Amino acid sequence: MSEELSEIGLIGLAVMGQNLALNIADHGFAISVYNRTTSKTEAFLAENPDTPGGLLGCHTLEEFVKSLRRPRKVVIMVQAGQATDAVINSLLPLLETGDILIDGGNAKWTDTIRREKALSAQGFRFVGSGVSGGEEGARFGPSLMPGGDPESWQELKPVWEAIAAKVDADNGKPLEGAEPGKPIEGGVPCSAYIGPNGAGHYVKMVHNGIEYGDMQMICEAYDLMQSLLGMTPPEIGRVFAQWNEGLLDSFLVEITADILQQADPITGKPFVDVVLDTAGQKGTGKWTSVNALDMGVPAPTVAEAVFARCLSAVKEERVAASTILNGPRDSFDGNKEALVEAIHDALYCSKICSYAQGFQLMREAQNEYDWKLNFGEIAQIWRGGCIIRAAFLQKITEAYARDPELANLLLDPYFTDALHSAQDNWRTVVGSAVKHGVPVPTFASALAYFDSYRTARLPQNLLQAQRDYFGAHTYERTDEDRGQHYHIDWPESDRPQIKV
Repeated sequence: MSEELSEIGLIGLAVMGQNLALNIADHGFAISVYNRTTSKTEAFLAENPDTPGGLLGCHTLEEFVKSLRRPRKVVIMVQAGQATDAVINSLLPLLETGDILIDGGNAKWTDTIRREKALSAQGFRFVGSGVSGGEEGARFGPSLMPGGDPESWQELKPVWEAIAAKVDADNGKPLEGAEPGKPIEGGVPCSAYIGPNGAGHYVKMVHNGIEYGDMQMICEAYDLMQSLLGMTPPEIGRVFAQWNEGLLDSFLVEITADILQQADPITGKPFVDVVLDTAGQKGTGKWTSVNALDMGVPAPTVAEAVFARCLSAVKEERVAASTILNGPRDSFDGNKEALVEAIHDALYCSKICSYAQGFQLMREAQNEYDWKLNFGEIAQIWRGGCIIRAAFLQKITEAYARDPELANLLLDPYFTDALHSAQDNWRTVVGSAVKHGVPVPTFASALAYFDSYRTARLPQNLLQAQRDYFGAHTYERTDEDRGQHYHIDWPESDRPQIKV
């Protein structure tokens, strides 16, 4: 009887759920599926009659739960928030002690911490797993970031490692060639246990924040070539295709090259020219920025990427403002090829700083939530399957292999050398953008982060003096040990200081 039961179950047959279910079945795992709308389940089964592991469609939750081998493993792929809680609450009366719920949605890590604590107290096990790679990744190999108790991970591990993207063990490059029913053989799976409770979803959130930064930086590089150099989208696309052969080799640069060389099927114009310049967002970039502020970790580049999307959304205001507000009028008269090369360097340097901020945020989070994160391994599982997959991530893995306690990526010899050798071009690009009125919020914020981090003495000495003046917030002295606080009884500055 047990051999007739499914190895795993999945609830929620939207696109991501369907693709993940097919991926699991392709790897030989029998999987039961359930969707609240029965017609969607029936249509999904009809469209996929032959799968190696087998798909079992269930019309009720009771039928679904009975179809699973114990301890039951149930993957939930529904909308984050209340919908996830609703599914969990409907399942609990049907489950048994030791059964495992796996939330594969874009849940907020604090919700995952709450759910794991509550379910653990009732004898259930809960895994919050980040799933990155979009629809194609879910179908052919995503990057998977599971968090929860280690024993639950051991139960899930055979499935998660089988369906994850794979990278070459020697160079870290993604292995390609997957097709329905023929999964990739060999390679290193892009999945690893992240840590307790909400660690997996937290790391996925930071991944998404970094993704915001990557996308905005690429947009700024495109805008500079368009606005300053007058290059057409196909010309810029060919530049990105060339960049994808070198240091900037990544999924996002690759698809940018394709997008910019795509013609609109209706007008024949460059496709990107008919797309309205208003960007949407689902909130994970905002979560990253708010969390950085809450923990006092500098992550300005991700924040600027979020704000850039917010600014894009006020389209009508910007159109009206463009008829009133003027910027510089002089055109760029420098060397075109040299500026394109400089933009490449600015993009790479800004990318280094953005990732450094993301890893700093994770370093602080492990202290906040009592996790022990393996940063080299996190970079490893981002090398394939996920949206930010890039050759660059291999360098981060190597950096943490050299020094697992690395304080900041900027201090690793490889990244230090890269920044030193390219910063002149980076500064040229930001200066040219400012001179000619082209907004480069992530390029500029990343440069300011670099300059601030490398500066031994910042002007916040004056800021702290101001705080002491108007609010008696005290200050520390350069000629005393850290931790000693003083106050001057302002505004009579000749009065003696008071140690507090």
